[in-house]
Amino acid sequence: MSRRKVTFNNPQGESLSGLLEMPMGSVKSYALFAHCFTCSKDIAAASRITRALAKQGIAVLRFDFTGLGNSDGDFSNTNFSSNLQDLMVAADYLEQHYVAASLLIGHSLGGAAVLAVAQRLDSVKAVVTIGAPATAGHVKHLFADSYDEIMQQETASVVLAGRSFTIQRQLIEDLENYNTVEHIKTLRKALLIFHSPVDQVVSIDEAGRIYAAAMHPKSFVSLDQADHLLSRVEDSEYVAAVMAAWVARYLTVNQAETNAVSSVEEGCVVVRERDKKFTRDIFTARHQLVSDEPLSMGGADLGANPYELLLAALGSCTSMTLRMYANHKQLDLQSIEVLLHHTRIHAKDCASCEDQTPMIDQMTREIKLTGNLDQQQRSRLLEIANKCPVHKTLENQIQIVSKLVEKD
Repeated sequence: MSRRKVTFNNPQGESLSGLLEMPMGSVKSYALFAHCFTCSKDIAAASRITRALAKQGIAVLRFDFTGLGNSDGDFSNTNFSSNLQDLMVAADYLEQHYVAASLLIGHSLGGAAVLAVAQRLDSVKAVVTIGAPATAGHVKHLFADSYDEIMQQETASVVLAGRSFTIQRQLIEDLENYNTVEHIKTLRKALLIFHSPVDQVVSIDEAGRIYAAAMHPKSFVSLDQADHLLSRVEDSEYVAAVMAAWVARYLTVNQAETNAVSSVEEGCVVVRERDKKFTRDIFTARHQLVSDEPLSMGGADLGANPYELLLAALGSCTSMTLRMYANHKQLDLQSIEVLLHHTRIHAKDCASCEDQTPMIDQMTREIKLTGNLDQQQRSRLLEIANKCPVHKTLENQIQIVSKLVEKD
């Protein structure tokens, strides 16, 4: 897996901080994770769940809402509506720079948020809530002791989870605007609900309200003895494993990517964008590879870069050609290792070059042959290496024909 720090601006122009967990192999889909009220993207449950999903091939963006964690802004000026705006700009960031999210995940109040915003995102096929209230209005009970003070004086200091927060009246009033389940009834997305029967922060009755309001397909998974924050590692990993298995049923993009290899004609190669930067999926008739650039070049370092793939083509062809010859001649060649390097040199340093352009590409190929071979056999094998098909192709005059075609 790899982790990339990202930033994007909320509607007020304030910078929001996020982390994108990327799988090492092919990305099956992209997801957006909304954390709990007053939490941050770095809460243990969010970190563990997103990392576990990345291992299952699901890339997940988690970020700090305005005024929390590493994001700019003043928390006292935020409300549930601003959280929804933050989710929308995070979803837009994914779509613009990678691929639109097809899965929304929300923990606690983040669950209420993803339920409220899901209908606005056509790309979303599935929604997952974890210990979530049915409506944002449920959060008002956290301020019960300070309710009168907040309503009369416009603001009050409230201690939540051992931390002090300034709460303004506008937050309470905004929460009251999100106190029905009508949006859940018309969700029209596959829904998975995780909740613990012993949750002391959000009652499991809230999961019942969500389930009763939602139309099928919908599923409920009990988290047994888990606490609200999924403090135990095994609880977070269980949620991620069940979620990855469940969501594969609803993300049709997965099937399209699974079938992508079989749609390529024999002898052809298809290269497709995985994100809006450098990561590329490479398909042949029966296989799939990944190409990328290193982190230092702005890539995700999920695969070999294009020049490394070119060297790999020459090296593998060299090794195959030598093995075929050695087997045919019944030589005692026990192993072959080819080390390759690409660089650019001045043409004047190349004695055999007729075209004296300022710079030329040079590939250095070091071949290590292990076995009971005499000098004559080794010299012959070096000659054979220079006859490998890819070697010949690279030394030939190559013509590349490019044309634009209409997308199917």
